[in-house]
Amino acid sequence: MLTFLPGPLLFVLSLVLLIINTSVWGSLIAIGGIIKLLLPLKALRRVLTKIMNRFMWAWATCNGGILYLISNIEWDISGLDNLDPNGWYLLISNHVSGFDIAAQTYVLRNHIPMLKFFLKKELLYVPILGLGCWALDMPFMNRTSPAKLKKNPKLKGKDLETTRKACERFKDSPTSIFNYVEGSRFTEEKRLRQDSPYRHLLRPKASGIAFTLSAMGEQFTNLLNITLVYPETSEKVLSNVMQGRTKKVVMHVEVLPVPHVNANDYLHHADSRVAFQRWLNQLWFEKDQFIDNVLKQYQQSSLHKKDN
Repeated sequence: MLTFLPGPLLFVLSLVLLIINTSVWGSLIAIGGIIKLLLPLKALRRVLTKIMNRFMWAWATCNGGILYLISNIEWDISGLDNLDPNGWYLLISNHVSGFDIAAQTYVLRNHIPMLKFFLKKELLYVPILGLGCWALDMPFMNRTSPAKLKKNPKLKGKDLETTRKACERFKDSPTSIFNYVEGSRFTEEKRLRQDSPYRHLLRPKASGIAFTLSAMGEQFTNLLNITLVYPETSEKVLSNVMQGRTKKVVMHVEVLPVPHVNANDYLHHADSRVAFQRWLNQLWFEKDQFIDNVLKQYQQSSLHKKDN
């Protein structure tokens, strides 16, 4: 709508609108969090959480309005059929940019329950943000490092117990738990440092989703394997979006059955961990191939348009 404006001006405009949008809905959620702390009854806290989830829905919807105003993005979305807003889902995805959460929350907001992200425990103490995420029942995790495990083997299984406790609150209401299993945003530098076997992805980490599946796998309706592609570039995506330069976003949702994970086997038997990691690696191999096909098709399409 305003794409005729210069990129730097669009960037400033989108930044102001995003700050206003996040401040308004984030403040309402934070206020709800304070009220939630004071409520004595669990039933009342659940009702308030539903209201705050609607605030998050409004935030995502307003983000879509801002995108409509400042850009002309073609959304190539597939796989949303037969999803249930009242279902329980575990979502895994590749992680490309700081725009990913806004894009995925916007696209999925009417198809499944609002997304819950596993967060580092340190974020709990960030003013407003920490309280807001707590109010939305997002789980805060304190992962035990390999160094600590080596020093104190008794800590083995603590992460599983932490995950189980974090997931307890999700058993009463439909939930979508989101996990970026690569653990970090993709860059070519990180890919080379990891010696990743994939062309467009980092190595996936199995423990987070394995613990979640062992804690409440029987309750999930499906596992959703999401592949996100920005065909023009995988670098500076957020900046390009805010300047109206991004023309296409591809998001593919693959609905999969929920794999069974036995907590005891996963913790104490290497074969179980290896088998689950192989299953995840295969998903990532197929995801890498999908991304490569999308990029090749986009390049061919761009060349064809130039020739004409």
